[in-house]
Amino acid sequence: MVQHIKDMDEFKAFLKDAGHRLVVIEFSAKWCGPCKDMRPIFRALSLRYQNVRFANVDVDDSPELAETCHIKALPTFQMFKQIQKVTLFSRIKRTCCCYRRGTTVQQIFEFCGADAKKLEKKIQELM
Repeated sequence: MVQHIKDMDEFKAFLKDAGHRLVVIEFSAKWCGPCKDMRPIFRALSLRYQNVRFANVDVDDSPELAETCHIKALPTFQMFKQIQKVTLFSRIKRTCCCYRRGTTVQQIFEFCGADAKKLEKKIQELM
């Protein structure tokens, strides 16, 4: 299930309520063609990955939240864990471990565009 978030208070409460689970936030707009294409895919992912929390922010309804989250293009997907945006620093142990094993790690924790495969791959990686 995808929850619709309208303001910063709802956003903070949603992140806090997720606890240790991965949170995926989709920033989109009703008029955006790629956003319309991703809407059913995002909903399907929310049903497939029950242990991940999914939410949508309409940037036209919540311009302050979009600005606070530094949204520059649509759709944009951001991932959070334990109230923090997933970043290189929040994953440093995992990164070091992977480098020792000779595996390269892509450092993408937010991305723009209607790439369903990339989104699902990132969800699987961060769960």
